[in-house]
Amino acid sequence: MSDEPTEVYPDIHVGHNEPWAVGVPAILNSMEPALMEMGVARTAKLSLAINQKDGFDCMSCAWPDPGHRNTLEFCENGMKAVTWEATPITVPRSFWDENSLAALLDRDEYWLGQQGRLTEPVYKPAGSDHYEPVSWERAFEIVAERLNALKSPDEAAFYTSGRTANETAFLYQLFVRAFGTNNLPDCSNMCHESTGTAMGETLGIGKSTIAYDDFEKADLVIVMGQNPGTNHPRMLAALEDCKRAGGRVIAVNPLPEAGLIRYKNPQKVRGIIGRGTAIADMFLQIRSGGDMALLQATSKRVLEAEAAAPGTVLDHDFLAEHTSGFEEFTAHITDLDHAAVLAATGLTSVEIEAFAQEYLKADKVIITWAMGLTQQKKAVATIKEIVNLLLLRGNIGKPGAGASPIRGHSNVQGDRTMGIWEKMPERFMDAMDAEFGFPVPRGHGYDALQTVEGLQRGDVKVFIAMGGNFVGAISDTAAAEAAMRGASLTVQVSTKLNRSHVVTGDEALILPTLGRTEIDVQAAGPQFVSVEDSVCAVHASHGAVKPVGDDLLSEVAIVARMAKATLGDRYGIEWDAFERDYDTIRERIARVVPGFADFNTVIRKKGGFILPNGPRDARRFDTKTGKAMITVNELEHLERPAGRLILQTMRSHDQFNTTIYSLNDRYRGITKGRDVIFVNPDDLYELGLADGQRVDIFSEWKDEPDRVLRNYRVVSYPTAKGCAAAYYPEANVLVPLASASEESNTPASKAVIVRLEPVAGGGRRDTSPLPWGL
Repeated sequence: MSDEPTEVYPDIHVGHNEPWAVGVPAILNSMEPALMEMGVARTAKLSLAINQKDGFDCMSCAWPDPGHRNTLEFCENGMKAVTWEATPITVPRSFWDENSLAALLDRDEYWLGQQGRLTEPVYKPAGSDHYEPVSWERAFEIVAERLNALKSPDEAAFYTSGRTANETAFLYQLFVRAFGTNNLPDCSNMCHESTGTAMGETLGIGKSTIAYDDFEKADLVIVMGQNPGTNHPRMLAALEDCKRAGGRVIAVNPLPEAGLIRYKNPQKVRGIIGRGTAIADMFLQIRSGGDMALLQATSKRVLEAEAAAPGTVLDHDFLAEHTSGFEEFTAHITDLDHAAVLAATGLTSVEIEAFAQEYLKADKVIITWAMGLTQQKKAVATIKEIVNLLLLRGNIGKPGAGASPIRGHSNVQGDRTMGIWEKMPERFMDAMDAEFGFPVPRGHGYDALQTVEGLQRGDVKVFIAMGGNFVGAISDTAAAEAAMRGASLTVQVSTKLNRSHVVTGDEALILPTLGRTEIDVQAAGPQFVSVEDSVCAVHASHGAVKPVGDDLLSEVAIVARMAKATLGDRYGIEWDAFERDYDTIRERIARVVPGFADFNTVIRKKGGFILPNGPRDARRFDTKTGKAMITVNELEHLERPAGRLILQTMRSHDQFNTTIYSLNDRYRGITKGRDVIFVNPDDLYELGLADGQRVDIFSEWKDEPDRVLRNYRVVSYPTAKGCAAAYYPEANVLVPLASASEESNTPASKAVIVRLEPVAGGGRRDTSPLPWGL
């Protein structure tokens, strides 16, 4: 059991959740901090360059850009991400003398991020409690000495954040594989690994099968397990396009989300002075983990409709020509237990029937999802059921229809394309062998959870992170931090401070890097990088402002110098040339990665280019059967013991992954605090608790000791009955390391069984349910 106290915010205020999103408040909340921190000129330059065809790609999500761009092509959180990165505030050298690691451990993520940009390398020697400035040359010497002293390359793990650009990612995996390991955990392991696993098996590609314009062409868009208003607000514009073209939208989620209720587009008159656009025509408040049951029940109704009117419901030509497994699926789904479906979903028969009828009425359907589905025990099976439902009526490979996973990191999809994966396919490894002339290691490496386990056992001794906040993002925080402290060396390539900088190995390095917003000049002149978005579009990203520090290195330069220091001239790889001119990296990518032929030419076209996609482009499915695979998946009900709740972790509105922009969550009515747990008022009544009361949250996992978050404020909120929610990353401490999705090994952060125990003297307030208006 962890008895560590959590941050308590005495000034926290709880109001009402909002019935709409964006509008004028989004403009004010994005521009006010930008102007205050960066000034008018810097703010104007960056706001006019973000997501433009000749500008830089926003780092806050992977939402695709429309062909026709607005003058201001960003969302509230996108501008906050820019302000957070492009701030002229820097961490002074005196900071390291004044702040020990022990003191910094008591600071939360918000405080750490507010200290400013990192501008010089710092090193924590063994036995010391302080970082101290160090030269770049000495920093790379330390990395090389520790890596080369390992008994095996597999004693090192190399993490990658999704903000890493394609050129850096390709160079990074080249360095790691030339060093001799496939230990390449990345943020995909913690978010959409379930998507890649399910879609890769059933469709032959782990990526979206739609284009941006398909949203406007769809008859129906089903939004499952995601909150676009907070996590990728520009998606609301695409949903609005769908609605205004006559399409319908269904939201399926345990919590009502403001953006899916009503959207006020700040670039339209109706969004400024009007009521905006009602987005969701139907809201199914599903029990956490119940999505698989809903999808199976809908597929069963599709088959029943076909039986009642043969030849009018299923796409028989598509099924015969392009799919396998239909007969086995039909036999299985016919026996689906309706009572089990009701128990798993928490929905009524009427709601499920209405959902099925919406699907049956629509000719072109998109199903889109995020981590509400991927971070469940049965996540892979659930996404396979999305594929099943779409395939029954031919909703793959036609305009306005398809499967649309939404990535939360700006280039997490591109990183995987570039080889950041612990188990890349043989064809990629063969291409690497041929291009670079060395035997690429073939054994599977560690994913994110396996890396923590390797650190726990002492098998991983050096941990290097290309961006991100690994210990903040991973599940089972106390276990992950204890494991990281067992490393001999930890290295973080970063722009700003986070928790991973203060939870270190015996030795530690922080290597500061340029941000996406900053101009990158190398020996060959100004450079650009590229990223891939959620619909397989690859485009260039050019920095717009001068770097905040003269000694900052780009991510490419850091990787190239680290590799050169470690490997020397091994294999004759031209690390200096890669740093000098990024075109040389793209030349190698073009010869290794499918779809990137003539990369240096096509990436210079305004708007970039679209990667080939078999299911979308030609109804081609590169699976083991050569067809799209309809699969049989056994339904499993997530049991909730009496007196317990199913907790999900989630972001607040003012947040990007583990980066906290403020202590507010405007759409959910929370101000000046994060130590809250959202609970259905009926559950509070049954548990003998009340809104405003302080509780300890205990998570229960098999025979292991309980994990605990202390002294959290209860917020009466319209969650699904039996379900609760708390903010990530603070609530990660409650997610057991061993609780992961089957097949994908993704942390099951949306399926945590918890009990709430009152804190002595924690106070009570009015026990009547609050009048939440939806």
